[in-house]
Amino acid sequence: MRAILLGGGIALLVSLLGTRVAITQFTRLGYGQEIRDDGPTSHHTKRGTPTMGGVAIIGAVIVGYFAAKLITLSAPSASGLLLLFLLVGCGLVGFLDDFIKIYKQRSLGLRSKAKIVGQTLVALTFGALALSPWLEDESGRTPASEKISFLREIDWLTLPVIVAVLLIWVIVTGTSNAVNLADGLDGLATGACVMVFGAYMLVNIWQSSQSCENSPGPQCYDVRDPLDLAIIAAALTGACFGFLWWNASPAAIFMGDTGSLGLGGALAGFAVLTRTELLLLLLGGLFVIITLSVMVQVSVFKFSRKSGLFRTVFRVQPGHRVFRIAPLHHHFEQLGWEQVTVVIRFWIITGLFVATGLGVFYAEWVARL
Repeated sequence: MRAILLGGGIALLVSLLGTRVAITQFTRLGYGQEIRDDGPTSHHTKRGTPTMGGVAIIGAVIVGYFAAKLITLSAPSASGLLLLFLLVGCGLVGFLDDFIKIYKQRSLGLRSKAKIVGQTLVALTFGALALSPWLEDESGRTPASEKISFLREIDWLTLPVIVAVLLIWVIVTGTSNAVNLADGLDGLATGACVMVFGAYMLVNIWQSSQSCENSPGPQCYDVRDPLDLAIIAAALTGACFGFLWWNASPAAIFMGDTGSLGLGGALAGFAVLTRTELLLLLLGGLFVIITLSVMVQVSVFKFSRKSGLFRTVFRVQPGHRVFRIAPLHHHFEQLGWEQVTVVIRFWIITGLFVATGLGVFYAEWVARL
């Protein structure tokens, strides 16, 4: 428990102070954000705000985790190192995207195919290592499982290794892109990530206290390295919280794709390594809703242009848009909501999803008593 408090506290301080340094340095170097022309016009005033603040978040997490391990004289676990690899790897893909935007002074960085290739390399490497027999512990457990899970492993849903790795790829790319889509308003994605990572910290602490090694029985969790994962979850919570001081409206810095892809990758890593893949859909419900809004907008727009049958059945005109603009948070801006109002209400929605997810997680454990 001491390591968890140290990891979270150190990451918070490093992020809070490091982000201030990043703002100064990125401003001096001219690393400003480019704004998409088809977005809300109110965002044009943000052009030039320092970006790539995700560097400060990721750096704070790494410092917080290894400082906690050093102070408590404990060795890093395979699960912890794999999760950090996923955080840094996805963050690096986002960093390349941000750097191209800055270098070429445009709102488009990496092409979508190049971004997917980068995410795929990171996700497949993570998946292969997490399921590798080389990383088995003394009990024969690998960091990840070949079984699909909700609150714990579902025994009859065991997948072939190749299929399991592909599922991990879907989870990693999907979640990292979902957080990226949510990062469109000052503090929105950062505040939501604080709550979801905080939830995973509690999940990991509970899994550790009720592990099959410590408390054998029908309620126990057969998860590898939950306490080490809790340290990283605390570090991510603290790092996002410290960054939020500078990222809240009016934002002095943006996390950029460096932060959003990295944080999304870390969320996917927690879902895989804690055997709670499907629970992520509930804890990260806000990210799911925002992603679905984009999918619905694009699908209806394309089908209404190409399919006469679609237009007839749904009685829409060619090029119909369900929302005024996607992702969903921008739709509410176009309706006249203040940006701060949208952010706070979306934080409330996130809190409700997180509370529900934790309630379901605990209720399942109680039901096994």
